[in-house]
Formats: sequence, structure tokens, C-alpha cells
Amino acid sequence: ALRLRAMGAARVHWTESRSAGSSTAYTQSYSDQVEFLNHRDTLMAPPDNGEATVLQAGRHEFPFTFQLPETLATSFEGKHGSVRYWVKAKLHRPWSTVKKAKKEFTVIEPIDINTPALLAPQAGAKEKLARAWYCNRGQVSVTAKIDRKGYTPGEVIPIFAEIDNCTSRAVVPKAAIIQTQTFIARGTKKQKKSVVTSITGDPIPAGKREVWHGRALKIPPVGPSILQCRIIQVEYSLKVCVDIPGTSKLLLELPLVIGTIPLHPFGSRTSSVSSQYSVNLDWLSPIPEQLEAPPEYSAVVSSPEAEQSLAPPCRSELGDILEGPFFAYIQEFRFRPPPLYSEVDPNPASDNIRPRCMTC
Repeated sequence: ALRLRAMGAARVHWTESRSAGSSTAYTQSYSDQVEFLNHRDTLMAPPDNGEATVLQAGRHEFPFTFQLPETLATSFEGKHGSVRYWVKAKLHRPWSTVKKAKKEFTVIEPIDINTPALLAPQAGAKEKLARAWYCNRGQVSVTAKIDRKGYTPGEVIPIFAEIDNCTSRAVVPKAAIIQTQTFIARGTKKQKKSVVTSITGDPIPAGKREVWHGRALKIPPVGPSILQCRIIQVEYSLKVCVDIPGTSKLLLELPLVIGTIPLHPFGSRTSSVSSQYSVNLDWLSPIPEQLEAPPEYSAVVSSPEAEQSLAPPCRSELGDILEGPFFAYIQEFRFRPPPLYSEVDPNPASDNIRPRCMTC
């Protein structure tokens, strides 16, 4: 008989040393397991008469398929746990040992960043008072924002930040993507943090201000976030920190989600979805984003051209340039341009009308 079994599970395990007094100590173990997949199949069954099935010498193939569940955690290998999937085959032979074969495979949970929650901008602000030997050295403050929460590997995160150094010494701003692995067992958590990538800004002299106009931070090839597993979680965050001499760092953390489905190529979908989720960024108004003002309509299109451009083209003329519904094109051009400005009143008052007395 030839039997097949597909398995998938998340496992965590670690040990911690505990002290029970001045001379005694013991080790406490923590472990847990969650099963995601357990599929069994028989590829070659023995005959009903009890006799053995004889295979001729040579190569024999037994194809098989099975359906994966819709919700599976992404394959993962960590210091204190893992998420693994594998297929194991067993060949039972009479009067002989069982032949076994095992093959692991990778599962990637789809995470679409084109959702309102992951397209929402992220922003924050923090400040810290620098002290040394009980003396006040001044205050350092940082404000930062990014345009959305969800990204995919290979994308660039533009960071808009403002750092005020009101101390008497120079400080150094930095930004980094941090990966946090969380392992949970028996109500206890074990975390491991690592720096995925980082950048360092120029030193900011005492009493000066530094502004980042979209400083680029590229995401390297990393595994996606794992958020739905009960015992293993993989989370990401963007940390903007300021190294202050003589005191601890000033840290500002913005949450990130690393997905697998990148941003939709058409900005209309992105803007329409993200506009539903806006945050109050009035306190970040001093941070310029260096956006160029659009030109005047009359400077780009003359009046005859404007009248002609208002008529939507035929479907045959569009070809493949529009992949969305046709009404989106009509919706974009349903407003006519404003009339040209003139100092001459096009509707002058008639001479037969007696002017009204304002005191009556």
C-alpha cells in the first residue's frame, strides 16, 4: 500500500531559567502547537483478497492533488518557533520495512495592501527632555508621517519628518524598519526583534531643525507579516529615532504591514479608498512635500480645443488604454471649464430701470 499524508502546523518552544533561592535553580519549558492542515490519501490500496500488489521493475508514478484551506499562515522559520508544511509518503511492503519519503513545501498567505486600513496614512509625534547630571540640556522633538501602512518588499517608503534640536549638543536622526517576532505559549510571550534595514541622517547642530522631504527607505526582500496565527506573530514597524548624547534615544514608532499583493497601479482606486480614512495632520503642516502647483487651464488648452476635448472618445479610439469601466472616463470629463474672465459686464443694466434708493 502507498499512503500519503499532508501536514501543516505552527510550533513554538523555548526554555527559561528560574531561580528558586540562593542555591537552587530550575529550567522552565514553554511549548505549544497549532495544526493548520491534516490530509490523508491512499494512492495504492492493497487488493480485497489480501494478496500483495506486485509492481514490475522500473519507475512508477502516482499523481495526486489536494485542496489547501483558504486560511493558512505563511511558512516561517524563527528562533523559537516555525510554521512548516510538508507531504509524507509511506510505502508498506510485506515482510520488509516501510519506505518513507518527505517533502516540504512553502505557503504564502495573500495580504492585499489595497484595503482602506492599509492605505491609511500613519503619523506621530514625540519629544524628550535631555538631562545630564540632573541638569536640563534642552528638548528634542520629532514628528513623522508616511503615506500608508501597507507595503510590499522592494517598495520605497518616503519618510516626511521634522526634527527640532533645542539642546546644546548635536544629535543624529535615524530611521529603521524593525521586525518583531512574537512566540506565545502557556500565556507567556517571547519576543525577538531585529533591524531589517536602516538609514542615518546628517548630524543636527545645537539649536537647529532638520526636515526630511520624503527621505527614501527601501524595503529589502523579507517575509510578509503574520498576524492571524495564535502562537506566532511577525510584525513590522518604522522607527524614527534621534541619538541624544548623554541620554537615551528619542523613539517614534509607526506601524507597518508587509503584504504580498502590491499597490494597484491606478491612482484613482488608491485615492478613492484612502480618502475615506483620513487623519488630522494639521500639526504636520510645516513639513512641505514640495508639490508643484498645477498650471492654469487656459494656459494648457485653448477654447476650441477645450470644446473638442469635452466629448468622450469612441470605444474603438480608446483601445487598451482604459482597463476600468467606461463611465469612469465620462465621470472625469463631465465638468466644463470655467468661462474666461472679462472686465466688461456681459449683462449691463438697462437705462429704463430707475436706480433703487438704498435709504428707502
